[in-house]
Amino acid sequence: MASAVTVLALGSLASQAQAQIRPGQDPNRGERADGTSTEESTRAPRVAPLRRSAAAGPCPYVKILYDAARYVELTGDRVAAANVGFTGEIEGLTSNCAYQGDEPIQVDMRTLFQFGRGPMAEGAARTYRYWIAVTERNKAVLDKQYFDVPVTFTDGAVASETVEQTIMIPRANGTVGGSNFEVLIGFDITPAMAEFNRTGSRFRVNAGGAPVAEPAAQ
Repeated sequence: MASAVTVLALGSLASQAQAQIRPGQDPNRGERADGTSTEESTRAPRVAPLRRSAAAGPCPYVKILYDAARYVELTGDRVAAANVGFTGEIEGLTSNCAYQGDEPIQVDMRTLFQFGRGPMAEGAARTYRYWIAVTERNKAVLDKQYFDVPVTFTDGAVASETVEQTIMIPRANGTVGGSNFEVLIGFDITPAMAEFNRTGSRFRVNAGGAPVAEPAAQ
């Protein structure tokens, strides 16, 4: 699955969008410099790198927001595999950029999503929503936009999608380089889902066959 989109850094966001990246929170917690979660550090790379492009300076930091890296629907009053509905995980992310003079920064992204259908999932299809945010590095969110990934589970309880996107970040002048910006990606999730992710507990995407949730890291 491939798409081309443009995200423009146009100004302030509504409070609902800003709440995804909380004041004082380190948006890179739990991630390596290549944008993958530290809990994936022992796995082989899952996304092919993008072709290198010419850039007059450093590229923006492109990363997965740890608290929104997974999507887990839970029903009932306890965390158990038997209560899992649809799940999703951002498994990998690669990026590259290009810009010259005072032209906008073009950021090319390739994101690998893995999706699962647990025992409490209703139906064989689900549309997952995720967002991409452009921020001043460690400062304000400049723009945030939402995108949908429709998934049909035709061959069992798991599915995967690779999404390619292009993001354009305007610059005030040629002295503003890519290192002034961050590009963050994450699922559109509820506060309860974010708290589940924040504790470090998780289900694998094929949660229908998993006996228990993985314990939080100590």
